[in-house]
Amino acid sequence: MTDPVDPSNTALPGVPSPSPALVAALTSALRPIVRLLIRCGVTFPAAGQLLKAVYVDVADREFLLPGRPQTDSRISVLTGVHRKDVHRLRRQPVAATSPAPVSLGSETIGRWLGSSAFCDASGRPLPLPRTSRDGEPSFERLVQSVSTDVRPRVLLDEWLAAGVVRVRDDGCIVLVTEAFVPRSDFDDRVYFFGRNLRDHAAAAVHNVTGGEPPFFERAVFYDRLRRTSVAHLQKEAAACGMETLVSLNRKALALAETDEGCVGATHRITIGLYVYAIDEAEEPGREGGRGQGDV
Repeated sequence: MTDPVDPSNTALPGVPSPSPALVAALTSALRPIVRLLIRCGVTFPAAGQLLKAVYVDVADREFLLPGRPQTDSRISVLTGVHRKDVHRLRRQPVAATSPAPVSLGSETIGRWLGSSAFCDASGRPLPLPRTSRDGEPSFERLVQSVSTDVRPRVLLDEWLAAGVVRVRDDGCIVLVTEAFVPRSDFDDRVYFFGRNLRDHAAAAVHNVTGGEPPFFERAVFYDRLRRTSVAHLQKEAAACGMETLVSLNRKALALAETDEGCVGATHRITIGLYVYAIDEAEEPGREGGRGQGDV
């Protein structure tokens, strides 16, 4: 029996085997994904069927020959998926089951953090009365600037329960900036998980394959630290990261309002920051070696 992890056993006839470095990188990157799949009851056969469908879909859409129609046979050669399966899957494309790209809550918070109408001179989100007169900023006007389909009270009750906002003694509503990460149900959380991971992976693949211009993608990594040192860095990263994201959100909102309705306004951008920390003794397969800041 051959070892299915050995890249020499998985290459297509006439196609060079993937490099050991690529196989090692993929194995490392897939571990947390497989951990999620197992925890959620997604078995290998089910994941295999999903991966097969994605292979066919990507090959069908993104690996075209100029002036040549895409065929089941060519996709089969590109992917290693049997032609009968290719034929079936091309007529049963990967389902899009994600919720709306941006929730009302996320967009409303973005406007509260980024619009000069709802921020003070220093760029901090203003405490907002529930209602106001004469066009003064209020929570009601904030929500209605995003959507008139939802009553502001409904969103306020949800945010109060989640700890995203609090009500002061004078009745003004205050955004709790360190707590506004969505605490919605599992489907919403995995939607953002998929979107953020997809864009990070797409940027990394673009850079690895020599795409020009490269996307900014950097990380600082250190090991052999005490738990207290890691906790200090996590707190510092959260503070610096939030400041950076709030500033970028403000600039992006202003540009989005300027670009609205313009010809060519069809592009999108994702800018993310992340922190991950673990005791190396709890991380199977982790290689040692002192990490240094990546620049």
